[in-house]
Amino acid sequence: MQIDMKQPILDKNDRLAQENRALFAEKRVFVLDLLASPGSGKTSTILATIEALRDEFNIAVIEGDIASDVDAKRIGAQGIAAVQINTGGACHLESDMIRRAVDALDLDNLDLIIVENVGNLVCPTDFDLGEGAKVMILSVPEGDDKPLKYPGVFQASEAIILNKVDTMSVFNFDEKAFRDEVAQLNPKAPIFPIAATKGEGVDAWANWLRDRIHALQRA
Repeated sequence: MQIDMKQPILDKNDRLAQENRALFAEKRVFVLDLLASPGSGKTSTILATIEALRDEFNIAVIEGDIASDVDAKRIGAQGIAAVQINTGGACHLESDMIRRAVDALDLDNLDLIIVENVGNLVCPTDFDLGEGAKVMILSVPEGDDKPLKYPGVFQASEAIILNKVDTMSVFNFDEKAFRDEVAQLNPKAPIFPIAATKGEGVDAWANWLRDRIHALQRA
């Protein structure tokens, strides 16, 4: 006899995610779920995104980590509301965690919430948070073969950010092979090459996100 524990957990999560999604639609708040490995530059990408969009939109960040509040403090130092979620060992965020986090935010005065999910290319893929889009970050030092090793996260993402492109020559990253692999898994997903700490390439990524926010606000 086999007992499937995963499906009941996902079913409950999905029901709560739909409630989150309805709330965000009502409040006209776009929620971005950022997925990436540890060290890929999630927080630096979030900071660069905030810098590009903060004059136009009111932004908050939900930080998901197994422990600590280091990243939330970095975000808060920029004058941006930040809520820390510590999972205590869980490798992903779930929809009920997001609901509890947004209860600490003023949704009536927000346009964008960026969720920095727990650093992981596997577990967060299966969990709907009620987000407007999942987007993943891959950094050049991680290698161009990651779409072959972790196809699920590339298929689930509506856009791909390729970070640390200023190091491409150092790590012998084959950009064409990477793009070809992504195109096979998810041909509709745009790829945005950036160097977040230098601000390079951020405008194109920010424009994509801006269009998504405006589309929700016009709906």
